[in-house]
Amino acid sequence: MKRNPINPYLLIMVLGITAMLLMSFKGIGDMKKIVSKTEGGEEKTEEVALAPEQLYQQKSCVACHGADFQGVGSNPALVGVGDRLSQDEIIDILVNGKGNMPAGLITDEQAPEMAEWLSSLK
Repeated sequence: MKRNPINPYLLIMVLGITAMLLMSFKGIGDMKKIVSKTEGGEEKTEEVALAPEQLYQQKSCVACHGADFQGVGSNPALVGVGDRLSQDEIIDILVNGKGNMPAGLITDEQAPEMAEWLSSLK
């Protein structure tokens, strides 16, 4: 009796396609769980509120304004910014940007605390 040489390849193909479909459906189910958790489910991770000094370091503000807040190149110094601008103006610049400062580096929620800290720099 002769065996058909194509049968092992067909078997491997059928098993491979079946495994691929099963993993795809499993992935779709997992994706729905992940989305539901991040959209209000019980396992949503909390963001840790960073202090303004930490935000200054993390958001790369130090690259343009310097580690000592004196400004780098044409970027303004932050020392005494509270004397030049009101807190509302600082918040507006933090959120919307101005000149070389890009918008959106600080969220609306973080801006008031950051503006208060910047105003206190002497």
